[in-house]
Amino acid sequence: MEYYSRQISRLIQELSALPGIGAKTAQRLAFHILNMSEEAVQALSASIIEAKQNVCYCRECYTLTDEELCPICKDSARDHKVIMVVENTRDLAAYEKTGKYEGVYHVLHGAISPMLGIGPNDIRLKELMQRLAKEVDEVIIATNSSLEGETTAMYVSKLIKPTGIRVTRIASGVPVGGDLEYIDEVTLLRALEGRREL
Repeated sequence: MEYYSRQISRLIQELSALPGIGAKTAQRLAFHILNMSEEAVQALSASIIEAKQNVCYCRECYTLTDEELCPICKDSARDHKVIMVVENTRDLAAYEKTGKYEGVYHVLHGAISPMLGIGPNDIRLKELMQRLAKEVDEVIIATNSSLEGETTAMYVSKLIKPTGIRVTRIASGVPVGGDLEYIDEVTLLRALEGRREL
């Protein structure tokens, strides 16, 4: 049985198609939108349309931007000889929030996953190798600690090692506030191997 009119139901249905938005959240958002002023709704819809039309890949690192080069690649104060390889733009944003990384990035837009039919040619590896023809001192591989992330890290490492460029992998281990008894063996082993002097 339909509770709402056709247009309200359609709005809820469209919102629930977004990732991470369940039926209840979609309903809440739909009613919030319906209670917004006409100007606010126009501004929201215009920003969605403009972003879809104008956002593209940075020609250097392949993050999402609305210019030819993203602000990070344009920044001459950044160390362009150190490239951090991440799976997606959200990962890049997470590292930027630390405010401590001063190099540049390369966004793969995915990870190698034979189970999902994603191979090396389906992510931005060729573009990474082209960037390494310039003067690069280090490539930091910062893919996720998932099976796909580890597979991608190993593949990227094997590609880069013959070039003589230093390849490093981000450390992984015990999260802050984590209880050791609840942490899996692989994470504990990595924490042990990645220990450092105090």
